[in-house]
Order: sequence, then C-alpha cells, then structure tokens
Amino acid sequence: MCKRIKQKFKELREGNKKAFVAFLTAGFPDLKTTGKLVLELEKSGVDLIELGVPFSDPLADGAVIQDSSRLSIKMGTTMDKILSLVKSLRKETQIPLCLMTYYNIIYCFGKKRFLSLASNSGVDGIIIPDLPPEEDREFVGACRKHNIDTIFFLSPTTPPDRIPFINKNSRGFIYYVSLTGVTGARDKLPPDLIKNLRMIKRYVDKPVCVGFGVSRPRQISKIYSVADGVIVGSAIIKKIKQNLGSPYLVNRVGRFVRWLVNV
Repeated sequence: MCKRIKQKFKELREGNKKAFVAFLTAGFPDLKTTGKLVLELEKSGVDLIELGVPFSDPLADGAVIQDSSRLSIKMGTTMDKILSLVKSLRKETQIPLCLMTYYNIIYCFGKKRFLSLASNSGVDGIIIPDLPPEEDREFVGACRKHNIDTIFFLSPTTPPDRIPFINKNSRGFIYYVSLTGVTGARDKLPPDLIKNLRMIKRYVDKPVCVGFGVSRPRQISKIYSVADGVIVGSAIIKKIKQNLGSPYLVNRVGRFVRWLVNV
C-alpha cells in the first residue's frame, strides 16, 4: 500500500474522521486550472484527490463528467501531460493523488511505460472501472512493485462470495458504487445503501469509500455513519462548469467543497 494513502486513512481513523475524496477531470477546463484546483481543494479540507483521465468512450461516467472529458480532450490533454502535472504538484503538496482511467488508455500508452512514469511522477493509486483484477493479474502485481495502489470496485450487484476477492486485490481503499448506473448527482441515496455497506464491512479489512450520486451534505453525513469516506465528482465538475470563464472559478469551487466537507 502506498504510504500517502495508508497514512491518510491512519490519520483519519486516529482522529475519528472520515475521508472526503474529490474527483476532478484532469484538463478541465485546462491543466493549469486543474493544478490550482488540487491545491485549493486540499486547503478546503479534501483528503484525497482523484484525477480523471479524459476518454472518448467512457463506461461509468454520466453526462456531466463525459462532457468535461470531451472538452479536456479538445484542449489537448494527454496521459503524458497529466503525469507531468502530478510531478509538478508534488513540489507543492503531498495530498494522495489517484488516477481514474480506462484500461484501453493504459494499454495503448504501454503498461510498463505508464507504471514507470506514474510512479516517478508521484501517483499514489489507480482506479480502472473496466478492469476486473483477474483480467490482468500481471499488471496488478506490477502496480504493487511500483508502489501504486490498485483500487477496485464493489457494487450493489456484487455477489457476497466475490467481496473477499476484491478486498484481497485492493490496496489503498475499496470503491463502493452506490447504485446501478453511471456517475451523476442524485437527490436521494439508494434505499439499500446503508444495509449493503454494513454487510460489506463484515467481509473487508480495507477502508470503503462510497461514490456515484453523492452531492449534498446530508447524504455525506449518512454515508459517514457506516463507510470510511465519500467520493464526490459530478457535483464538483458541475460547479466548475457553472464558473467557466470566471476569474473566481477556483475560489468558488473551493467554497462549494468546504460546504460539502464541513458536515
């Protein structure tokens, strides 16, 4: 397990706190602003940051994140540029940084090349929605050798007998998808969420963070009662989109995130 993610969850446990994970589409609206947002969100109380690598054919992303990815690609964002951004951020912050990407991007980029550059840049973890761990055991093992945590998914449709397998292969934390569907802010949490989380917590020894549909303080507070953290993405991307072109974009997004963090 990477030291930064492990240490962060250790600190949170000792302080009887839960993790707030923020998602940003890397390169939206541009990479320079992404860098500023990372630093602003850290100041706003975010514990970990997930940088989404834009992809033209996403599997799990809803309309808001899809559109941000489209605009990021249009701006010329690439994996090389994102890794360079992470490397430059490491001069200013030690906040845990995870990449959310699709397997096709890594495969085309070159798995060995990716792991070498990601490790040297300071990437702590990787989230790949379309890669079950058994589909590329060699890559999962190589991630460990490069000290990059592999963060895998559980969902409402995961069979109970598969949970220990996901727990065994996950490093850093486990990503629980709160609903069957794609990302996007929802007005209500799924009615079976708390029950499912309590069941999962009986099988795992890794932190469990809940994503998909989380967008309001009362939802976050409810999730914190059982899980180890929340992941908020679409609501943050929407706030960025609402402030495109404004010189106050970074400050306004930071203020919005503080409203979510301080539950």
